[in-house]
Amino acid sequence: MSFNIALSGIATSQTDINTTANNIANSNTYGFKESRAEFADVFASSIFGAGKTKVGDGASTAVVAQQFQQGSLIFTKNALDLAVTGNGFFAVTDGLESREMSYTRAGNFKLDEDNFVVSNGGNYLQVYPVNEDGTSQGVSLSTTSPLRIPDSAGVPQASSEIDMTMNLDAREAGLDPALFDPTDDTTFHARSSITVYDSLGASHIMTTYYVKSNQPPTTAGETEWYAFATIDTDPGTGQPYPLDLNAIAPGGGYTQVTAAPTGAIGDGDYVGVPISFNSSGIVTRVNGYQPGIDPEPFVQTQTFASANFLTNGADGGQQITIDYDAPTQFASDFEVTALEQDGATVGRLTGVTIDETGLVSANYSNGTVDNIGRIALVRFANDQGLQQIGDTSWKESLASGEPLAGEAGSGTFGDIRSSALEQSNVDLTKELVDLITAQKAFQANSRSLDVNSQLQQTILGIR
Repeated sequence: MSFNIALSGIATSQTDINTTANNIANSNTYGFKESRAEFADVFASSIFGAGKTKVGDGASTAVVAQQFQQGSLIFTKNALDLAVTGNGFFAVTDGLESREMSYTRAGNFKLDEDNFVVSNGGNYLQVYPVNEDGTSQGVSLSTTSPLRIPDSAGVPQASSEIDMTMNLDAREAGLDPALFDPTDDTTFHARSSITVYDSLGASHIMTTYYVKSNQPPTTAGETEWYAFATIDTDPGTGQPYPLDLNAIAPGGGYTQVTAAPTGAIGDGDYVGVPISFNSSGIVTRVNGYQPGIDPEPFVQTQTFASANFLTNGADGGQQITIDYDAPTQFASDFEVTALEQDGATVGRLTGVTIDETGLVSANYSNGTVDNIGRIALVRFANDQGLQQIGDTSWKESLASGEPLAGEAGSGTFGDIRSSALEQSNVDLTKELVDLITAQKAFQANSRSLDVNSQLQQTILGIR
């Protein structure tokens, strides 16, 4: 019996050494969780046995329990390096169509040849679908899909609206708007430019010129400016192409001004839209329409109808609405305070952003930002019940309970840190001390086995 007791002690000590050695071997493995060998005594007796004098039958390994405390973070420059600070696991699948999930804390993800985000083992990171504004469409593992980051931003979007806010300098001397010539700086006071896109995604430079009129105003006590819109430049003449006004006529008795710097009035002339200000420098009308009263105040609509500059087959009937968002005329320098348009060309991927809630956004060269998905997090009632499958991954088991899905930063789920990795939670100093302790226990049990052997030899030597 004493031999068996000593052998059981050697076996448990060996398990302790193996467990400690495995922890030390994985001290640099991202997302690794250390294990701890836990032992129990062995005691067995019959109903007629002398329980009060029973010594015991040795020791056994009860469980090798994993310890899921947080590991320290190491920061990187790769946005796809992810770490969970707090509770939760990343969910991954071994195939695009597979629903068999495994769970990991190792966040060293990367792109494969098809732009899917995968782990080192080629498993696909799962995300919840999101709306355009980034809100999740559902938080359930059944709705997740592999995260794929497109390298281009969809199809081109033709510009249809420009929002502008500016101040026109009230100190400027008036000019005759009928003499406007975009190639002559003395015929206008200021200009602003913005890139717009046609229906095929080609870019064009749209420029608006502003001329303070020296003609009697339509309404007494007001000051009138005229805005002339042009696009690109005719390589033959050096003149910018005019943008034509649509069929909406000026309201309230106002008139538009036609400038023909290249000769007689006709096709290719520049049409100026009147913008009126009161004595306080506040806009009163744009193209004759009053803000807050008429259906389309502050609006000037231009069209590509005479689209001589379009040589790529784009839509020549494209219209662009210029929305003057409360322009002013104060005694200060010309200044554009807001200038935006809603068109876009095809963009190429320039970067990926992942916030603390796991929202994945792709940034493209055309300025588009697409919300692609939200990284799924999973937790379990009993983490230590998870089944190890290698590659720093686990699967659910009866002991762990079913996976509970959620979003980072909600409930008991931790946050997601981009450009960071969770290091192994192994404490090398503690492991080395444990290794020495296990070694001493092994030696002691070996000595016990040796003593038992000597006692056997002594007994066998009695004559």
